[in-house]
Amino acid sequence: MSAEMTPNSEQNSRRRTVLAVDDTPENLHVFKELLSADYRVQVATNGVTALKISATQRPDLILLDIMMPGMDGYEVCRHLKSDPHTASIPVIFVTAMSDVMDEHRGLEAGAVDYVTKPVQPALLEARVRTHMALADQQRACEALVRQRTQELEVSYRAAIDMLGEAGHYNDTDTGAHIWRMASYSRALAQAAGMSVEEAKLLELAAPMHDMGKIGIGDEILKAPRKLTAEEFEVIKTHTLIGARILSKSDAPLFKLAASVALHHHERWDGAGYPDKLAGEAIPLEARIVAIADVFDALTMKRPYKEPWPIDKAMDAIREGSGLHFDPELARLFCDLTEEVTQIKQEWDREELQNSERFSLGKGAVKS
Repeated sequence: MSAEMTPNSEQNSRRRTVLAVDDTPENLHVFKELLSADYRVQVATNGVTALKISATQRPDLILLDIMMPGMDGYEVCRHLKSDPHTASIPVIFVTAMSDVMDEHRGLEAGAVDYVTKPVQPALLEARVRTHMALADQQRACEALVRQRTQELEVSYRAAIDMLGEAGHYNDTDTGAHIWRMASYSRALAQAAGMSVEEAKLLELAAPMHDMGKIGIGDEILKAPRKLTAEEFEVIKTHTLIGARILSKSDAPLFKLAASVALHHHERWDGAGYPDKLAGEAIPLEARIVAIADVFDALTMKRPYKEPWPIDKAMDAIREGSGLHFDPELARLFCDLTEEVTQIKQEWDREELQNSERFSLGKGAVKS
């Protein structure tokens, strides 16, 4: 009976896998004899087959010969390490090449260890066992980091939600507005060439753009009429107030949020506030949020207006291109109409569900 067909098949199915790659069948037989008692051993006689097995079955460790026809071991290793799906698989070179420079070249290619032939059984078993354990530790650490990162993001979002709500406490906007326009900002940021991480950071910063409204009185924010020139000058100060509050932290998120809060009312033509910046002198993050904020305001229902249809709001963004908005960003945003529509629909559903839950809660209290 082979090592892969033990009576306890359930236990065997959970055994970790070693992929042995060598163009000499005798060497593969040696690897199977040495390791099959503790590991499930797969074999490949060339680099192409090894890459296919690695991509589809993700072995836990690879023993890799260097001198093979066609694709040599160095090239195989480089391919493995360049693919995010296989990059974390530890590779041990097992080769007759024993020169120090060969070993150095192997480690540069991404291998974790280098064992020379003829193989010493105890040494190979020890190396495999050690690197399996190290890989387990690394995976455990990475899982812990992912968990902590998720927990931190949840905390960040909760704090941002509270700050965003504080900024809109005396305004008519809703919590859905700040996260909906943040989602628009992320989509536009990625279309403009920001990395996924940069766009995600902007998505977290955008909801705090009106933080400074916390310092503006009800008599102005809730005025049921057109503001006077003096009152509008007061409204303008919310950009300075927000930036001042958010600048208290040196964390990248809040530094970005402070920039957005300060400059999201600047205009491409220089007619905005507070600094009358023009063109690319306006920070990119603020130019992005300016479009997302205006679009969302247009498509929202307000006490003084009905929501605009998406196509009409997109026309307004086009009309503001080169005047209010960065023309390239305006073009990119209009090209995202389908994605923007999907984002709006998702947040509209979320807002409706929250409203229904709130109504049910009120009913329960009354009863």
